Amino acid sequence: MKEIKSVKSLLEMDLYIPEYQRPYKWTDKNIVDLLCDIDNALYDAEKYKNFNYRVGTIILHNDPEKENNKYGIVDGQQRIISLLLLQVYLDKSSVCGLLSFHFTDKITQANIHNNFHFIKDWFALKTPEYKEKVKNALENILEVVVISVSKEAEAFQLFDSQNTRGKPLYPHDLLKAYHLREMKNYPYEMQHAVTKWEAVKTKEIKELFELYLFPIRQWTSCNKSFNFSANDIDVYKGIDENSHYTYAKRANKAMPYFQITESFIAGNDFFEMVEHYLKMLSDVKNEINTNNNHSEINKWLENKKAKSSSGFSFAKNLFFCAVLCYYDRFRNFDEQVIKKLFSWAFILRVDMSSLGFDSINKYAIGENEGRYTNKIAMFSKIYNARLHREIANMKIEIKRDPDNAASENWEELYKNLKELNGY
Repeated sequence: MKEIKSVKSLLEMDLYIPEYQRPYKWTDKNIVDLLCDIDNALYDAEKYKNFNYRVGTIILHNDPEKENNKYGIVDGQQRIISLLLLQVYLDKSSVCGLLSFHFTDKITQANIHNNFHFIKDWFALKTPEYKEKVKNALENILEVVVISVSKEAEAFQLFDSQNTRGKPLYPHDLLKAYHLREMKNYPYEMQHAVTKWEAVKTKEIKELFELYLFPIRQWTSCNKSFNFSANDIDVYKGIDENSHYTYAKRANKAMPYFQITESFIAGNDFFEMVEHYLKMLSDVKNEINTNNNHSEINKWLENKKAKSSSGFSFAKNLFFCAVLCYYDRFRNFDEQVIKKLFSWAFILRVDMSSLGFDSINKYAIGENEGRYTNKIAMFSKIYNARLHREIANMKIEIKRDPDNAASENWEELYKNLKELNGY
């Protein structure tokens, strides 16, 4: 059976958590996201008549063999417990079967305790009127799709289909949805943004974030990069256009001038930012590939034998990240800078007999375990440079001791790097 219920009605059901369920693992970060969603729902409810906000789908198993018509939670445990904590805080007289459930798992106990206190702290500075609005929203605005089945096998089958059906939502898909929602007051701009977004191949947008924007942002702060996931999208949620923070006002005045390391105004500027960096990345690659001043560099970048090496591909991407970071800041393709950045990125390939992404991560932020010829936090250095010649005049160590590549496969690359740098 499938029905739409208010959150309050859902919580009043006689729910229990089956033994097979994993611990409750939501943290304060998840609670913040939930509370912000509710805040957005309240905002929309004031503008639109009969507005309802759907907070998810819940799958329940109604076991006819259990007494008192109990419902086991198959999917939605994390959200249900979090909403229950909110309901209990706002209304101490709340009724729910889960309130009498005995949670024995230590992780669950700790997260319930921490999240309840976080909710309490969140509302400490809110007005009584706001608290009443949220309490009312649980009954009249926030709703869930509740699917209940009588056979446990059907519940698991439904759970699998719910969670595997269709294409997965990538982080950039979630960001698209978030920023479109921020544009709800600008329907025409929203339409134009969607048109431009859909004109670009999904793979190109995915790679822009995964291979360039997110790593550059991480390395600039001297933090290691990792797979860009849904947990990292806050970095690109931008700033509310009505924010009165000083940095928000500064960002507002800066638009449409973007910097990879800086935030932007939420909504349409996100789509402008993506388009901006897709074009810039194309310009950077075109410059390296077609400018005769970089012909020696391009010979290596297009070397078929070298391109078959994953380690070479890592070094190549590191090089293009460095050039993109530099061009984003200084808007020139200084020949000396390109040579320095190429030498810096590819001497690492020479240094390592086997090059993996862990070494790229350490190298990019200036870590050195004694195996790397250079120890330069390149992205931080570019970010903090006032003039582009600070990068052009930077010293890159090329000559190794002993004077050979770590692997004979890269001896020719080592030789060419030395020639490129006047050895």
